[in-house]
Amino acid sequence: MNERGNTSQTYLALLRGINVGGKNVIKMADLRECFEAEGFRDVVTYIQSGNVVFRSPTTALRTLTNRIEKMLAVAFDYEASVVMRSRKQIRKVVADAPAGFGERSETYRYDVIFLKAPLTATAAMEDVPARPGVDESWTGSGVLYFSRRIDQASRSYLSRLASMPVYQRVTVRNWNTTTRLLELMERD
Repeated sequence: MNERGNTSQTYLALLRGINVGGKNVIKMADLRECFEAEGFRDVVTYIQSGNVVFRSPTTALRTLTNRIEKMLAVAFDYEASVVMRSRKQIRKVVADAPAGFGERSETYRYDVIFLKAPLTATAAMEDVPARPGVDESWTGSGVLYFSRRIDQASRSYLSRLASMPVYQRVTVRNWNTTTRLLELMERD
């Protein structure tokens, strides 16, 4: 319980389209300060791709997403798009990964494609192609799990994702980042 008597929860904000190719450059210290100024607690950023772990009074994810997107748009003058997840949801993403996912990093690159609501995994699977013999993908709860052979990376269809309409409704994190974010969320 926080000082107002509300329960609080740990959340993860995955920012789309920042610090890529010199566009929407945001320093992580500035991002952390922005979240803290908005009243979020225990704010931690992780690497430059826009991962923010924080605590907030429990609220609907859609409401929280809208609030954060507006806050970021004002603070950093860009069209913010955020994929939000609760700690429970990230636990499920990690726990429900396909058998062996992430275990052969010398052969495969593993990514988690986080879907922005209302996009579903079933619908996204139709729009995110996998090249036979190179890529493999699986549906999850609000995510797609995607692996591709390192020795065939240039043939992977995942590189085409950025040019597809579905790209505006997803954000990608590698498996190591995803599991590290869960570790950060589990700190209490």
